[in-house]
Amino acid sequence: MNIRIVKPVQGGTIGAIASKSVAHRLLICASLADNETFVRCQERSHDIDATAHCLESLGSGIRYEDGGFFVTPIKKTKDLEKERSLNCGESGSTLRFLLPVCGALGMNVKFNMKGRLPARPLTGLYEEMTSNGCTLSEQGRSPLVLGGKLKSGNYYLPGNISSQFISGLLFALPLLEGYSTISITGKIESRPYVDMTLDALRLFRINVHEEEKPRLTFCITGNQTYRSPKTVQTEGDWSNAAFWLCAGAIGTTGIICTGLNKDSRQGDRAIVELLKKFGARVSADSGAVTVFPNELKGIEIDAENTPDLVPVLAAVASAAQGKTVIRGAGRLRLKESDRLRTIAASLSALGADVKETDDGLVINGKKKLQGGVTKSFGDHRIAMAAAVLSGACLNPVTIQNAEAVNKSYPAFFSDFHVTLGGVCEKE
Repeated sequence: MNIRIVKPVQGGTIGAIASKSVAHRLLICASLADNETFVRCQERSHDIDATAHCLESLGSGIRYEDGGFFVTPIKKTKDLEKERSLNCGESGSTLRFLLPVCGALGMNVKFNMKGRLPARPLTGLYEEMTSNGCTLSEQGRSPLVLGGKLKSGNYYLPGNISSQFISGLLFALPLLEGYSTISITGKIESRPYVDMTLDALRLFRINVHEEEKPRLTFCITGNQTYRSPKTVQTEGDWSNAAFWLCAGAIGTTGIICTGLNKDSRQGDRAIVELLKKFGARVSADSGAVTVFPNELKGIEIDAENTPDLVPVLAAVASAAQGKTVIRGAGRLRLKESDRLRTIAASLSALGADVKETDDGLVINGKKKLQGGVTKSFGDHRIAMAAAVLSGACLNPVTIQNAEAVNKSYPAFFSDFHVTLGGVCEKE
């Protein structure tokens, strides 16, 4: 599906959709709990549904109604030994979270993957799991086949590859009989995502002790029980709200995004301070953020803890006077696309001046861009960033394979048109 944007968003008020990062975590905890849990989650996406369907395949009962998921836990019976087939789609979180969980449960599982997911590395987690009781088929192919049973013990993970590896083990190790540790070698990146996992575990009364020296180590007692809090809330998603907030900064009128927790653990709430740094007029209260356009100027950005913001920050930088330098984003080359390459290609096709570096981007902003035809490269965040940049384009913008937004935000173009007054047409 191609989308042609004739008129960019015109401003207004829009509610933040449910965070898929939080939803993944709550659904997993609920499936491991002692009793049924209602996970409030007003919106769904391909990634959230992938986790829900995989948990169902593992024996959890999940039904969606009344704006959320009713989750009954996986029953720990001999039936766990039979082979399961899980369809992860393109969801890296689903695969990397559930791989250690299934290992801890002693399940024989085939993980089926689509898109670039089979090629996205598991190095680090793969070796630790195979050194501690599990068998895994060769990396880089679908399906990935898991056997054996994870053992308690000492685990070592590099901090600069994927926080999802740490989170997966944090979910799994409390289920084992003995005491375990996860030691992080080097500096941990994307720390806010680990904190989100720890928050979810605390909701379900799982205890994890953290030590800072000699290196960051998470200490986990075995034989813990996930205790259902009965009802949990999926908070608003800062990552996807950032697209609307950035559209407010680029456009001609302001945008208000409601349903955002200013004290959230989500690292992408940093968008508020980053837009202020660009020069946008930004105000935030307890539940909403308002962004009005202003004269924007280029800035320097360290994206180590906010990699998902880079596509839309690059769109803002393309419309900001002067040079913006984004660093610390090398891991974006291992996402749904090589995001450093595809951001540069997608936005450059619309007239932006974007160049790749080894771990980031250099963007020379312009007051106005020409617009034209660009690609999503099958990446939801690239498609949404191009749509946001339409606010700085003199001519219509056509985004090829725009259905990529379904991965995290299926209603994106509907909200673009109906809620915020833009005009976009399917081609």
